[in-house]
Amino acid sequence: MQQTSNAMVARTAQESNERWVMASTAAGFSLENMDIMFLSFALTPIIADLHISSAAAGWIGSLTNLGMLAGGALFGLVGDRLGRVKTFSYTIFIFAFATAAMFFAHSLPVIYALRFLAGIGAGGEYGVGIALIAENFPANRIGRMTSIAAIGGQVGAIFAALAAAVIIPTAGWNALFLLGIVPVVIIFFIRRHVQESDQFLKAHAAAAAGKKKIAVSRLFKTPHLALQTLGLMGMTIVQIAGYFGLMNWLPSIAQKQQGLSVSGSSIWMIATILGMSLGMVVFGTLMDKLGPRWAFGIFLPGSAIVMFSILFARTSLTLILAGALIGFFSNGMFGGYGAVISRLYPTEIRATANSIIMNTGRAIGGFSSVVIGILMDHFTLGVTMGCLAALYLFSFAIMLSLPGIRSLQVKRA
Repeated sequence: MQQTSNAMVARTAQESNERWVMASTAAGFSLENMDIMFLSFALTPIIADLHISSAAAGWIGSLTNLGMLAGGALFGLVGDRLGRVKTFSYTIFIFAFATAAMFFAHSLPVIYALRFLAGIGAGGEYGVGIALIAENFPANRIGRMTSIAAIGGQVGAIFAALAAAVIIPTAGWNALFLLGIVPVVIIFFIRRHVQESDQFLKAHAAAAAGKKKIAVSRLFKTPHLALQTLGLMGMTIVQIAGYFGLMNWLPSIAQKQQGLSVSGSSIWMIATILGMSLGMVVFGTLMDKLGPRWAFGIFLPGSAIVMFSILFARTSLTLILAGALIGFFSNGMFGGYGAVISRLYPTEIRATANSIIMNTGRAIGGFSSVVIGILMDHFTLGVTMGCLAALYLFSFAIMLSLPGIRSLQVKRA
């Protein structure tokens, strides 16, 4: 009887921790994406206010992505050595401080420095947050949970769009970034309610006892691991390239190439985000029920096919449907990478693996907007979308070649 009671108490505590883990990571990802979208909406007024070139403005986003790579490398290691919960709090504080400090930025060098710092915090947050989810849920639920957390990022994008529409015309672009201080509130709840998982504590103790080295080099320790890590990096580069490229250029493509009116661009954006969110739910469910090989095997070729739907958009309605369809396939996979990486690498280097692999994708894939712009200047829309489709097929080929993904089996709780 006593054992049953103790088991119920333990289970209740575990369920409570699971809820807090999901709430904190989804909120963290939401506010991280909100911060990134703030820059997208503020870029035009920043150019006008500071009288800078488009090239100089482009480096603001690029430095943010490079900061993410640096932050991923730094805080992935910190998270594996000191713990997920503390590190998650540190990263949120850094990107919240750097974002809010943009209120006082009135020169390009200061903006560059603050965006790089914000990138460090945001890049560190991802790997640690994914590790928290992976270590608090069974393997057959990780796909859905990481996808739900990723949906939080889409909520942040919608909030950023609404906030920008209200704040920038009335108070200016600097004031928009003051909202970045909001994530600091989350830190209090994280430190009070989220606990380190038993899985991490045991792995951390075992690593310390066995003097296992926690370092980035472990991701490349053997030829097999090196191929796996490089392959996953290739897949995340395609994932991020598709996302940034499409989100930055689809409205412009609709206006300039198809001759369509995008006066309802906010409706288009919301439809696309809803398509992404639905795709994440479907992808996460497929991953948990069929395994990652099947889930990616459906969504990667699907992404290649739907790239061409924009060519057939002739009205505002078909444009909205094309955006939602492209969003469903191309960004539905986002949460799946964290789930796969978490299962392929041992607990003691899980945060490092997630951070390095995903933020390499961000740092390199983030340049896709420039590449797509060049393609659009020199080739037809069909060729541009064909190149994007080829990228997804390339990622599909990588996925099929990775024995690690092939070996992941669906486990029942």
